[in-house]
Amino acid sequence: MTETVTGSKSEQAYAAVKARIVDGAYTPGYRLVLAKIAEDLGFSVVPVREAIRRLEAEGLVTFERNVGATVSGIDPTEYLYTMQTLSIIEGAATALSAPLIGAADIARARAVNEEMRDCLEHFDPVRFTQLNQDFHSVLFERCPNPHILDLVHRGWNRLASLRSSTFRFVPGRARDSVDEHEALLRLIESGADADTIEKAARQHRAATLDAYLAQTT
Repeated sequence: MTETVTGSKSEQAYAAVKARIVDGAYTPGYRLVLAKIAEDLGFSVVPVREAIRRLEAEGLVTFERNVGATVSGIDPTEYLYTMQTLSIIEGAATALSAPLIGAADIARARAVNEEMRDCLEHFDPVRFTQLNQDFHSVLFERCPNPHILDLVHRGWNRLASLRSSTFRFVPGRARDSVDEHEALLRLIESGADADTIEKAARQHRAATLDAYLAQTT
């Protein structure tokens, strides 16, 4: 019985700390004081320690000698490789999905894109990033090739593990991204050929990467 309760608290602690890392409340380099986190959550230190070890295994937390647990920085090289890969495989998935995307899908994607446009007024990069994933999911989820689709999902999961809300670093890119989304939808609506759609999808992803690299170099 005790293990079940401890496991439950460990899971809650893991979810709580990870959420704070992802939304930027705990920034790279932030020192994770286990006793303070445990006090905030109303737990003992034990489940918090278990949660921190799990986050370390995922690469979100680093243990430094004489410092303790700190939030890991974003690895720019890993981000670069992930975005480059996504630009290729997501572009292919979107092109393969296009003939299978119906009017209802287009309407759903356009509604999400309008939410993104509204989000620009009081910019929330975490919310914007989630909506961005929702939008692109509509465009690639109908891909009939399960292997390509699996690679796309892996890419998005890797971005999540990198805590990559690119738009936090380049908020100006967000407005262009929304406009490019609409252009992609129009291409699909018009029955554009697969090569044109794939190229547009790849350029859209590459433009976000380029904006990030320009900001951080």
